[in-house]
This record gives sequence, structure tokens and C-alpha cells, in this order.
Amino acid sequence: MMWKFSLPVIFLAAVVCACKHADDPAKSSHEAAHVHGTPKDWKFTLPAGNVAAGRKLFIEAECHKCHEIAGEKFPDIAREKGDVGPELAQMAGLHPAEYLAESIINPNAVIDHDAKEKGYLGDDGHSKMPSYNDTLTITQLADLTAYLTSLKNRDGHKQ
Repeated sequence: MMWKFSLPVIFLAAVVCACKHADDPAKSSHEAAHVHGTPKDWKFTLPAGNVAAGRKLFIEAECHKCHEIAGEKFPDIAREKGDVGPELAQMAGLHPAEYLAESIINPNAVIDHDAKEKGYLGDDGHSKMPSYNDTLTITQLADLTAYLTSLKNRDGHKQ
């Protein structure tokens, strides 16, 4: 008679334990991360871009309105007071591609200590450069970054 009552109790306990383990997302995601963890020393690498397409996009997006590039000639464009950004050939030699890409899609990610004095910040303390996070595709970002990183190989602007 005791087996009659013990068997359903054991079955119910097993079901509850199984459900509890399956419903614990923290535990299962932690276990998945352990099994499929991020490789040691992993970092994001931007896909290779097309330099010529990046230069074309630099012009189409009117980046040259605020940024000069030593040795480059761009179409004339009416500059407004306060249109300013760093000269980019020198920047290419100072930073990796991923840093330049982040500066394009999130210009407030890193603000230099002298940005205010150089006129790069608005009255609100944020970069005057607009974010291109919602307007560029990954391919466009890779192309634009490829163009910018290609500038570091120019005389006088090597790393």
C-alpha cells in the first residue's frame, strides 16, 4: 500500500526538479556560456571595406564639410560657422579601424580632454558630429573606415 502513495510522490518530485532546472535561465545561460564561451583575447574586427566606395561615401555624406584630409581635394561646400572636426589623415595613423568606426557611429563614446577648446563640442557638452548609427549599413561603415585607415600610409602621417 505504501508503494501506491510513494510512486506518485516520487514522480511529482522528479517533475518539479526537472521543471525548476529548465526554468532557470540564469543557470542555463551560464552553462551555455561556459560550454560556448567567448574565446580568450577575442575582439570585434570590422569586416574589410572598399576604400574607393568609402571615399565616395565620405563625399556623399558631406564629411568633408567638417573634416579636412591632407592632400585630398573635395567638392567645394559652404561651411557654416562652427563646422569643425579633426584633420583625418593624422587620426588614421593614431587609431585602429574599430576606434574610427566607433567614432562614426557613436561620436560621444570617447571625448578628448581638449575637445571643447578645439570647438568639437556643442553647448551641451556632446560632440557636434552627428551619430551615423541609424543611417549607415555595416558595409558602408566598413567602406568608410577602410578609406580612413588607408590615409595612414601617406607621407607624414604614418603611425
